[in-house]
Amino acid sequence: MRTLILYIIHSMILLFILHSEVHSLDWHNFLGPAQNGKSQEKIKITPWNESGPPMLWTKEIGTSYGSPTVANGKVYIFARYGDMARLSCLESHTGNELWRFEYPTDYEDMYGYNNGPRSCPIVDDDRVYIFGAEGMLHCVNAKNGKRIWKVDTVQQFNVVDNFFGVASAPAVEGDLLIVQIGGSPPGTPKDIWESKGKPKTNGSGIVAFNKFSGDVVYQTADELASYASPVFANINGRRWGFAFMRGGLIGFEPKSGKIDFYYPWRDNQVESVNASSPVIADDLVFISESYGIGSSVLQVQPGEYKVVWKDRPNSRNRAMEMHWHTPIHHEGYIYGCSGRHSGGAEFRCVELKTGKIMWRSRVNERASLLWVNDYFIYLGEYGRLMLLKCTPDNLEVISQSVPTDKNGKQLINYPAWAAPVLADGHLYVRGKDRLICFVLDSLQE
Repeated sequence: MRTLILYIIHSMILLFILHSEVHSLDWHNFLGPAQNGKSQEKIKITPWNESGPPMLWTKEIGTSYGSPTVANGKVYIFARYGDMARLSCLESHTGNELWRFEYPTDYEDMYGYNNGPRSCPIVDDDRVYIFGAEGMLHCVNAKNGKRIWKVDTVQQFNVVDNFFGVASAPAVEGDLLIVQIGGSPPGTPKDIWESKGKPKTNGSGIVAFNKFSGDVVYQTADELASYASPVFANINGRRWGFAFMRGGLIGFEPKSGKIDFYYPWRDNQVESVNASSPVIADDLVFISESYGIGSSVLQVQPGEYKVVWKDRPNSRNRAMEMHWHTPIHHEGYIYGCSGRHSGGAEFRCVELKTGKIMWRSRVNERASLLWVNDYFIYLGEYGRLMLLKCTPDNLEVISQSVPTDKNGKQLINYPAWAAPVLADGHLYVRGKDRLICFVLDSLQE
């Protein structure tokens, strides 16, 4: 009997270890498991050839700006095909489609950008959450694509059509799905321009849904939604949520929705956008935008904050100007591509606690980053991939390539605005109309 009990305990421990290892290789969230763009995988760093890392497969996909997410050997990608928004589930090693979920959409971008989804799928156990550009929030079964629940957030919360539609990825926190909504009172003009750039609010800036049913658990924050995503962290023994809304940063207690503070941070021009998610390091929170006021760092504690530093408005020497890319913090420094436009954009290293620019390198493109094994993988919006070694002292380019197929045709086409994804030794990159899976060699510990 004792032997049987020991065998059962040993088996349970082994299953737990295996389960933990599998999930540690997943990239089920926006910007990865910790929402910070960093992978804990151990990758063998070797220079790439001219066509980039070894390629496993490519797949033509629909219109979208969102990254894929990866969980349990499956890749989930959200895109638009004609008048249908489609969530596709692919086999990670082949790119073959396993199932698809679709719903009709009539979203039209008021600036002429593409009409596809802006955010990535979020995977939580056996559920996948998608949030369309037109404001439809769906929960579907991760195994077969069957719908579990849906919420028309525009209708339920009277959301005014913003410049680029709905773009903030939801985030799972315990039994809650926390989403930037930002509704308005009945009678508010449906277009942000008709509202003269300042629609009224109705206290639904942040809405927490029961992740199993879609029922509203709470709504809080008298703010409009932005394009950044909610981020969560443990700080000095307490759980925190941070949402960089249209008007500024909100610090809140995610279980109850209780707001600790609101920090206004938005340029005065009507068309300014907050799209870069907050970056958390210990009790410091970094936020940034590219429309005029730049960046700031706050030190937070329950009920209040202290401004550690902030860029001066209209200064030409702002520390960082993040557009849609979320920078990466590593060992006290922030690394990111700074600039509202491609021309003049710079890759920079900034000291988190002071805002001091350690170095800058002109790249003339906006780019996204992924950190792994003390290296950065850089994806430029025109399809350039680089492997970089970055320290506060200097930037070293290990490899640089524009991946092509066997006929020399470029594979990653503008706009490559989705952040790269790493899961189980596979690097996933998407451009305008294609998803590519590269193979990076893993190191066994």
